[in-house]
Amino acid sequence: MKTLLPTASWIASSSCGKTPAGAKPKVRLSIGGAQQLLYLPATLAAQLGHYEEVGLSVDLENFPGGAKALEAMLGGSADVVCGFYDHVIQMKAEARELIGITLITQYPGIVLAVAPGKTLSFADLKGKRIGVTTPGSSTHLLTSYLLSRKGIASDSVSIVGIGAAATAVAAMEHGQVDAAALTEPALTELLARHKLQILADTRTKQGVEQDLGVPSYPSASLYTSAVWLKQNAEAAERLVRAMRKTLAWIASHTAAEIAAKMPAEHKGTSEERYIASLEASKAMYSPTGDWTVEGAEAVRQVLSQSMEKVAKAKVNVAETFTNELGK
Repeated sequence: MKTLLPTASWIASSSCGKTPAGAKPKVRLSIGGAQQLLYLPATLAAQLGHYEEVGLSVDLENFPGGAKALEAMLGGSADVVCGFYDHVIQMKAEARELIGITLITQYPGIVLAVAPGKTLSFADLKGKRIGVTTPGSSTHLLTSYLLSRKGIASDSVSIVGIGAAATAVAAMEHGQVDAAALTEPALTELLARHKLQILADTRTKQGVEQDLGVPSYPSASLYTSAVWLKQNAEAAERLVRAMRKTLAWIASHTAAEIAAKMPAEHKGTSEERYIASLEASKAMYSPTGDWTVEGAEAVRQVLSQSMEKVAKAKVNVAETFTNELGK
């Protein structure tokens, strides 16, 4: 089945996507780990009042990882996912039509670090326990790719789900894993208390080029099913408009100003460290929310190296996202 990509004219003519006059569209948004800075814009948009400004009611539900957030949408308990774009590519390879509607981060922001008190090379990871947010999540996928680039089979390590933020910190400190794929602010929290050996760092353009071998890697995003998008075109339009406003706000404000708007439970034990983690990661946010075909193709190529179903499928990445909404 060919994906019906939304264009401005298609949205305008989609009667099933219209909201009755006077009604406020409602969106159930599942987040693959809300306390990770990767997905900060989903919460920040609510804190800034951007959802309300565009006339949208948004229910945010937090999950321990992107795979679980995706499951919620596929199971019908969520409408849109705030998770990694690579899940859209995976589903496309299975002939399941999902569409990215806003890009949030242009770099993955994932750091592969060795647990405190340990010294390990990539080769030493064979037979070791590696923490990811949840099995099947993007931290898992990126870890598998990083291992494959070093000639290490993904089935030669034990993958352990450790969640994000506080649970990830605890798993590293208590010896539950030998290494972990971490995101901010968990990384900065650990670095404040321990000296960590960093094996790969994808928070910056330089790190993405060095560790993934690509110039950019579209990562955190809002995505949904082609069916929901067609039936809820106006709600999708408003949601993307709110997210674009939030990304522009992030680009024009300091890390301290961003931190001041976030709920206390997102900041961990130290607001100062939270601000530091934002400063280290601010470059990963997309200033516009737009994808490029080249970036999307880079994701497909990376996934094809460690996922046979992606390698075998004929995925046209231009059919997996749209830049038409929210402008």
